[in-house]
Amino acid sequence: MEINLGDFHFLRPYWLLLAVFGALLPLLWRRSHDQQRRLRAIIAPHLLPHLLITPQDPHRLRPVHLTAALLILGAIATAGPTWEQDRPAFLQNRAPLIIALDLSPSMDASDVQPTRLEAAKHKLHDLIARRSGARTALIAYAGSAHLVLPATDDPALLDSFIQALGTDLIALPGKNVAAVIEQAKRLLQAEKAPGTLLLITDGADTAQLDSLKPLLQGSALQVLVLAVGSANGGIIRDASGQPRTDSNGRPELGSFDSAALKQLAAATDAPLGSLTINDDDLDWIEGHARQHFQAASDEQRELQWKDAGYWLCGPLLLIAFFSVRRGWSLNWNAVLVLGAGLALQPAPAEANALTDAFFTRDQQGRWAFEHQHYPAAAELFVDPYWKGIAAYNAADFDLALASFAQLDTPQAYFYLGNIYVRRFKFEQAIAAYRQALTLQPQFPEASANLALALALLKDTDSAEQNTPEVKPDAIKFDKQPGKGQSKPLQTLQAASDEQWLQNLTTSPANFLRQKFSLQDQTAQQPKVAP
Repeated sequence: MEINLGDFHFLRPYWLLLAVFGALLPLLWRRSHDQQRRLRAIIAPHLLPHLLITPQDPHRLRPVHLTAALLILGAIATAGPTWEQDRPAFLQNRAPLIIALDLSPSMDASDVQPTRLEAAKHKLHDLIARRSGARTALIAYAGSAHLVLPATDDPALLDSFIQALGTDLIALPGKNVAAVIEQAKRLLQAEKAPGTLLLITDGADTAQLDSLKPLLQGSALQVLVLAVGSANGGIIRDASGQPRTDSNGRPELGSFDSAALKQLAAATDAPLGSLTINDDDLDWIEGHARQHFQAASDEQRELQWKDAGYWLCGPLLLIAFFSVRRGWSLNWNAVLVLGAGLALQPAPAEANALTDAFFTRDQQGRWAFEHQHYPAAAELFVDPYWKGIAAYNAADFDLALASFAQLDTPQAYFYLGNIYVRRFKFEQAIAAYRQALTLQPQFPEASANLALALALLKDTDSAEQNTPEVKPDAIKFDKQPGKGQSKPLQTLQAASDEQWLQNLTTSPANFLRQKFSLQDQTAQQPKVAP
């Protein structure tokens, strides 16, 4: 434990007066038991030694000394010694981290093995594992910026989208950091907490640098720039691993503009780091994010100091234990006064302080669950199973997945299967139901839901195979003209975006490619004046 003597002080210093009384208590006791002092008024002083018989006491330690020690230590503990502020921890905090990954073609350069993009994705995988439970958002950008995933505390979901990113997802060339900052600011407003934007890139568009600083003014957004690449560049490879060539058959090389990166860092007032083969870059990201979150939080709230007085409870109990000895008579009035003071001292303002004193978190969660307050129950429960059940009933499926993933029970796999069915991930649902039946063969609910998931998967595959490869409202002939009857078939257009999403059966990469393309097309359309 590191103690900063410069910050050391007492939260309730008036209790130290009790320590002064405890220090004087042995002197007062000795004075009260001095028989010669009391008899000097009625007996001549030169006769007192001959008239009094003073028994020799072999014990130097008396109950009064232990009482004095109890009062002194108790007064110090009650006074609240402190030297450290109660700051939120980064890995368990509310500080959002927004990751912006550059998907321009130069990120496929092989100067960082296997490629710049793959190395960055591997590093992000490790970062997400470190930040398990913390909220993290994902933005992909090149000539345009696109929100891939809003802030989430589900590391598996976030990592699946990160691994699906590729340089072929965004058609517009460039490195539009301004659009990234706009996206990050909107995300930060939704989170209502100071956060950090991590830019992972190999260069910058110097033409837009002047516009970046005004975008960040008055914002609680901190920018970090993590450079990926080296000065010698490297061959750009395609998805198959083959070098990309120009029209002349010459291999394309990835650029790494260190000067532009320094200008980008200066324009956004951002620390500039680089990708490393060890965890130094992760420590660098977490350190800057933690410092920014603490500084911004200090401005928004009144900091509390940690009360370290409880460290003295052990010595107090030890002294009280040795105070109970045969032949000792101890007046515990002073100790009772101290105990009353401890009970009456002002406690930190907590809404659930009384509840926490008598009920565990699981007991409070069970009460909320029985009264159908499922979101509150999900926050209160510590037990992962009940936390998952409450989150499932509250439709917080991300939290439910994270909770049930900690368990290896048939009930947990059953609910995992239910969540996957709700999200139209039938293959994962089938695997979860089968695992539940493996652990508990006699599980009728899991058997019924397994049959349902198999039927839904079969219907989905059949629909994909039989979908006509024609545009809506077109006519398809199943026979050649003049050789049989013809029958017009019409493909039904989705009635809503929700229905379209429900019918979506594609990979994350294809989904993101289509999404980014539609967003770019919409952004390029001229706006009609009202």
